Amino acid sequence: MPESLSVPADGSPGPGGSVSGGSVSGGSVSGGSVSGGSVSGDPVSGDPVSGGSARAGSTPDHASGPDRGQRPDFAALRETRAHRPEAVAEAAAARRRRPLLAARGQLMLVAADHPARGALGVRGSAMAMADRYDLLERLVVALGRPGVDGVLGTADILEDLLLLGALDGKVVVASMNRGGLAGAHFELDDRFTAYHADAVAAGGFEGGKMLCRIDLADPGTAATLESCARAVTALAGHGLMAMVEPFLSRRVDGKVHNDLSTEAVVRSVAIASGLGATSAYTWLKLPVVPDMGTVMAATTLPTLLLGGDPDAAPEETYAEWEKALALPGVRGLVVGRTLLYPPDGDVAAAVDTAARLVHGQVAPPPATGPAASPPVGAAAGPAGDRSERPR
Repeated sequence: MPESLSVPADGSPGPGGSVSGGSVSGGSVSGGSVSGGSVSGDPVSGDPVSGGSARAGSTPDHASGPDRGQRPDFAALRETRAHRPEAVAEAAAARRRRPLLAARGQLMLVAADHPARGALGVRGSAMAMADRYDLLERLVVALGRPGVDGVLGTADILEDLLLLGALDGKVVVASMNRGGLAGAHFELDDRFTAYHADAVAAGGFEGGKMLCRIDLADPGTAATLESCARAVTALAGHGLMAMVEPFLSRRVDGKVHNDLSTEAVVRSVAIASGLGATSAYTWLKLPVVPDMGTVMAATTLPTLLLGGDPDAAPEETYAEWEKALALPGVRGLVVGRTLLYPPDGDVAAAVDTAARLVHGQVAPPPATGPAASPPVGAAAGPAGDRSERPR
């Protein structure tokens, strides 16, 4: 069997800090992995072919204190990206796939497509998601937790995770339109600058996601609606999920605000549901608002709930999710910053709580992760050792 990426538990700061989690040590991720500048892993079994594991002796860290153990091998990842770009396609082809929906028919996905729109802030930290190594560590922890079905991301992030072997057996949803950069005067002219339907299919992914913000006063909305409709049709042509995230939006003092009133969300659902030549493969990604019963009465389409305001107290957010998840038609959660950057820094605990809400009681991870043995020639680096960081 393949060796795994394991990220042991440790305390850490919140946004912009390091990955932590009282039970992180059980969250291992396995599959074909980066090793020695190439992808190792048998395309069928996922067993290592050569060169060790996707671990490093010293990798980026963000906290002082005791040794925090092994991290993904970012040095090998960088070497692979520089010398063997074809390894991305090889890793995608070798990825072990799974059905979109498992037996219980629910989905728990982690979202990580915010950076491509230039949206890097979490709570009071404007650049919390800017450190790609920190973000990848958090994603590896999240994807290794029981009950986490997969990830939503842009090509840069998904390909890093592919090369790290973290997407084996996971649902992968590709983010498509990231052209509406946060704060830009053209923000609502949200062009498809990331994946297109053919690329989603070629990558062997399970679906594509599009943001569809509708501002009746902004001419850019027309192009966004048309592009989303074409994407829905194209994804359906490949038999792939088309995840539409609609909002009625407006500018207030030059800044785009999403209207989260029940009436506005219901109207956005009606518009999004009619996009494309068929709705057979359309899923909705919707915010949680106080009257979710009225919202869910507006559609028969399968619906996932988005994470919501990361500024709210976690207990309040979890209670809102739990209530909404009980409604007919709600199939799970797609959550990013709220879980990846929890106030206490404990990514594993936050993800575990959300997974329990979606799937009920999930099997606990082992008390300790697999022994971490660095590749030949590598020595375990103490916390704060940045020898693996680019300078």
